[in-house]
Amino acid sequence: MKRNRTRRSRSRSGFTLLEVLLVLIILVVIAGFAIQNFTGIQDTANKKAAVTQIGQLSNACKTYQLLMRQLPPNLEALVNAPAELENPGEWTKQLEKVPLDPWNRPYEYKVNGSSFEIRSLGADGQSGTSDDITNG
Repeated sequence: MKRNRTRRSRSRSGFTLLEVLLVLIILVVIAGFAIQNFTGIQDTANKKAAVTQIGQLSNACKTYQLLMRQLPPNLEALVNAPAELENPGEWTKQLEKVPLDPWNRPYEYKVNGSSFEIRSLGADGQSGTSDDITNG
């Protein structure tokens, strides 16, 4: 009787190849869903960060316009006091530094007469595509 028990326990020790493959397939499917969901969350967070930064840059440009009676020539002008400021004591630094967009590219800034546009090229880095983010 002892021999029959040892034979059965030897044949059942470990996992079969089919069981291991099934577990691996399940893990790959779960990882695929997790990666897909994480990518979507990161894209949404980057877009929201760009909208927030563009809003801050727009407010800084409007404050500069109130002080100087003109729009800044570029975004770097928001960091340091302009040389032509009549009363330097009135200057309050608008920004510590001009941020890069969430995709590590500089924001585009264009003055159109009395209005301005601040633009992030979005994830694709191409101007004029559907993923561009602007203040307008």
